[in-house]
Amino acid sequence: MTDTIKVLVVGGGGREHALAWKLKQSPRVAQVFVAPGNGGTARDPQLTNVDITDVRALREWAQAQGIGLTVVGPEAPLAAGVVDEFRAHGLRIFGPTKAAAQLESSKAFSKAFMQRHGIPTAAYETFSDPAQAHAYVDRVGAPIVVKADGLAAGKGVVVAMTLAEAHEAIDFMLVDNTLGVAHNEGGARVVIESFLQGEEASFIVLCDGQTVTALATSQDHKRLLDGDRGPNTGGMGAYSPAPVVTAEVHRRAMEEVILPTVRGMAADGVPYTGFLYAGLMIEPGGSVKTLEFNCRMGDPETQPILMRLQSDLAEVLLAATEQRLHEITLQWDERVALGVVVAAPGYPLTPRKGDAITALPPDGADVITFHAGTAMQGGQLVTAGGRVLCVTALGADVVEARRKAYAAVAQVAFDGMQYRTDIGFRALQP
Repeated sequence: MTDTIKVLVVGGGGREHALAWKLKQSPRVAQVFVAPGNGGTARDPQLTNVDITDVRALREWAQAQGIGLTVVGPEAPLAAGVVDEFRAHGLRIFGPTKAAAQLESSKAFSKAFMQRHGIPTAAYETFSDPAQAHAYVDRVGAPIVVKADGLAAGKGVVVAMTLAEAHEAIDFMLVDNTLGVAHNEGGARVVIESFLQGEEASFIVLCDGQTVTALATSQDHKRLLDGDRGPNTGGMGAYSPAPVVTAEVHRRAMEEVILPTVRGMAADGVPYTGFLYAGLMIEPGGSVKTLEFNCRMGDPETQPILMRLQSDLAEVLLAATEQRLHEITLQWDERVALGVVVAAPGYPLTPRKGDAITALPPDGADVITFHAGTAMQGGQLVTAGGRVLCVTALGADVVEARRKAYAAVAQVAFDGMQYRTDIGFRALQP
């Protein structure tokens, strides 16, 4: 089978720009569409944006276009059942079904699943009654973690170091329901879990329902400010590989978290296909606990991971949709990739949009600027989201990758831009 195919990437962020950038390099791929895409994909002559986000309309468009492979980037279309819709009409799509995507779309489902299948995670309780949640926090004390049950675009987790912060988070999620995540039938819910000490890492794998293949390790930086201070964000930068994921940690992650999850989903009658991301806490003694599951690649981890991937991504994903992952051995660039997120002023709570982006570094073999919150307005590239760009570079080591990335960031220009200056600092600690 050597025919070329048209590929559709669903989503419009930095992860999707990176997926489209990698897929267009495949000799198997005739054309790459991105729905809805962003300003970066709009500016690339090899990519075509499609302004459709409705699941059914997108499926009808894909049928009419003869799309040979669809890859889903973000969580919202997965939770809306885009995989089920495409598969029901005979279209090839890589991602988990709506039922399987509950591992991400419902924290309560995920925690109950982990408890049932013996997957290591923090002790927890689930609440929909604010008074009961407040009483529980008062009884257990701080630090403690409060999570909104539904999808909250990376903003539904509060690591409360004080009781006051915990109570504020409960009111924010249950009383005000500011996040708007009360899509589960019982209304808004929170999961409150014990605080874990250690270092976080992102462990992302490919699943075809039977076989699991690990991607390169990575680590992201969730806090807004240098030194891991300030509010949590969707991620301010990432690098790959992650030294904290030693060979032993990798083995434990696969044996204690990933494989039991895939087997457990199959045993529960919900076979898992797609990217699976386990957010891990690696405790000081080397034990591994699961903080969360995402049913997609991480953002911004995708950008450095795909910069290092030397295998043909289209071939890999085609194999995964045919349960042939066991035939694939992924090839990686030995170098380090590091990405720095450049964010809009006011991010993460009130990002300003519409600022003209007046300068960008040129893309090269070792440095690529992946767009996230950008759009084209009347021929002008403007900011259109909180995380605007992820400037990603390859280098012989963390020091060189970081130097190249920040040299490129220095060439970005838009009003109020903010970014961390210490991405990769954990990898440089002795």
